[in-house]
Amino acid sequence: MSFFCNFQSDKCPGQISGNPLNGLCEKVCVQVKKVFDACMQQTQLTNVVLDITNLTPDNPTYPLTFVSAKSLTSQGVISNLLIEPLPERSGSARVKADVTIPVSVAYTDANGVEGAGTASVTITKDVILNIPSASIMPYSVEAVVSLVSTQGTTTGDNQFTIDACVSIILKIVMDVEMLLPSYGYACIPPCQDYTQEVCAGFFELPMFPG
Repeated sequence: MSFFCNFQSDKCPGQISGNPLNGLCEKVCVQVKKVFDACMQQTQLTNVVLDITNLTPDNPTYPLTFVSAKSLTSQGVISNLLIEPLPERSGSARVKADVTIPVSVAYTDANGVEGAGTASVTITKDVILNIPSASIMPYSVEAVVSLVSTQGTTTGDNQFTIDACVSIILKIVMDVEMLLPSYGYACIPPCQDYTQEVCAGFFELPMFPG
């Protein structure tokens, strides 16, 4: 059983039927990360150089053959951040930063043994985002990232040059205490254990024929 497995309760998440005000019972203060602004850029990069480290297994037989690469995490690393408010656009600022994407690289060595290593790709972003007005609590810039590649060539013992599809979402965020309308605490259904149901249909048979 789960929230979305025929669990009948008005105290669980899901689509609202009827009057959305029905059942509202309180205003609750929750600690959340508020997103003040965000933008996404998707691009195809060519001739990206990956210098791989942390090879597994150790001591492969060279040359290596590139198989694929993908981001290790959805959280990019922000560095060299520059935020310049734009006088001509109230509330807006130029946000420039280097976004580093940790990457996992799959390859085969000269003996056909599969291996993996890690690398990173750094991309400079220079965009315009809205920023909150001055306050005691500071805001921050975060990056959600995704990289995938299936095309690459060997350009060194531990180096590949690849073409990659990259998505980067830059966000202006702040940890806040926010007041929200609430329907109260959720009703948690019992878990349904996974089984292969080898006896399904058998236990439903009557003890004796009709």
